[in-house]
Amino acid sequence: MATREDLTRSLNETIERIGLVRGRLDLASDQREVADLERRSGEPGYWDNQDVAQTEMRRLGELKSTVETWDRITRSSDDLTVLLEMSEEEPELLEELETELNAIRDQLDALELQSALDGPHDGSNAILVIHSGEGGIDAQDWASMLARMYLRWGDRRGFKTDLLDSTDGEEAGVKNATIEVKGANAYGLLKGEGGSHRLVRISPFDSAHRRHTAFALVEVIPEIENDTEIDLKPDDVRVDTYRSSGAGGQHVNKTDSAVRLTHLPTGIVVTCQNERSQTQNRETAYKILRSRLLELKLKAEAEERSELKGNLTAAGFGSRIRSYVIHPYTQVTDHRTEASVGDAQAVLDGGLDPFIDAYLHFLITPEEVAS
Repeated sequence: MATREDLTRSLNETIERIGLVRGRLDLASDQREVADLERRSGEPGYWDNQDVAQTEMRRLGELKSTVETWDRITRSSDDLTVLLEMSEEEPELLEELETELNAIRDQLDALELQSALDGPHDGSNAILVIHSGEGGIDAQDWASMLARMYLRWGDRRGFKTDLLDSTDGEEAGVKNATIEVKGANAYGLLKGEGGSHRLVRISPFDSAHRRHTAFALVEVIPEIENDTEIDLKPDDVRVDTYRSSGAGGQHVNKTDSAVRLTHLPTGIVVTCQNERSQTQNRETAYKILRSRLLELKLKAEAEERSELKGNLTAAGFGSRIRSYVIHPYTQVTDHRTEASVGDAQAVLDGGLDPFIDAYLHFLITPEEVAS
């Protein structure tokens, strides 16, 4: 058990940290938004637009949870100050003080991560687009391994995941894959995954068993929940249909169920073939296209505001962000945050949380990571 002096120092540090985190979260703004949402939810006709109402109610629930957590933390820190004073005459209270102090720290950790999820689209669903890069067949196999990793991570976290589209590789793996991850803060959690991922291993496709390096690019896009954010004109989109090679049961290669959209002003191409009908594929493809156009808009706005933070933000647009080494040793290392895990297979099985948490902490305190 820690000494009274240690606990006094820890409590003072925790109280100081509470003030810092509270300032970053802007709780006064959250409380005003809670009051506004509660007022609007009682207005006549509020539930006429179910999609908007449900989105706002989810937001209300998240905000109220944050405010209530802070109320508990504030009360607990006050109680611990009193407990510390009492422990001078009752040393047996130190054990209770240490337990409660650790609980507050855990709550602060969670709230700090939450403060990195305050972007306008962080609460949205996410669309991951994975492209094989340099490395030939190994790169296509690597793209498939990454798709599996993200699907497993989503399952672990309780998200709903769906493989929307994929193009098979020449001998193995995939040339590209599109995955939808649905759930609260899916985009906010995954936004740091955008960039180039490098794999180093003994190639299973090399008869000489030599070491190969392969690359794959991951794009992370917030999914648009309504059509008003992006003005998509019908004349700007060319729609092509073709025979699906993915899901579709008896209809595979018998009907033109797959859809390809080309946005003429930007040249962005979106395909979808894994839904069961052309109508579903078309709806999903349009959803992805709107989301990609939003990503383009957000990138332009961020560059205009000059808010890009060195190689951290550049990584989101294509630079190498992480290396996965399977031979001659096993190690996964993030080149932005320096987070590292020795069990590469555990990461590839969906154990991404150490890297996601490190990235979110980097967003909060980049100077600490850089030092």
